Amino acid sequence: MERLFRPSVAIGRVPVHAMLVPFPIVCFTGAMLTDIVYARTAAMMWTNFSAWLLAFGMLTGVIAALFGMLDFLLAGPVRPRIGWFHWIGSTTVLVLALFNNFVHARDGWTSVVPTGLTLSILTVLALIVTGFLGHSIPYRHVAREVAP
Repeated sequence: MERLFRPSVAIGRVPVHAMLVPFPIVCFTGAMLTDIVYARTAAMMWTNFSAWLLAFGMLTGVIAALFGMLDFLLAGPVRPRIGWFHWIGSTTVLVLALFNNFVHARDGWTSVVPTGLTLSILTVLALIVTGFLGHSIPYRHVAREVAP
């Protein structure tokens, strides 16, 4: 019989990690979109939006990662193998976002085109992969109570 993973840090059986993850996803995707608009218009407000979205996404991403890491490490031997790939992918997203924050700290055009925009696109692509991996964990590996 397969032993199933139960999140350690949860509110009402919903992992705190899962509650926090939408914030960095929206912020990093928004940063990519505002980078695209900036590259097409050169209006400075868009690069400012990107910088703020990246900063808030990084902050919430690190908090979500801490809760996710707690769940992952406290799972012990029932830790799903796919969790390792999700963890590596999530770390990659945060590293890309960190570098993107540094690039966006520059002034004007060079803060976005081409390096900032490229990093934003790579971050969102990595988010898609790691999001798919993380989303599949509850459907394949999480223990559920069955109603009578």
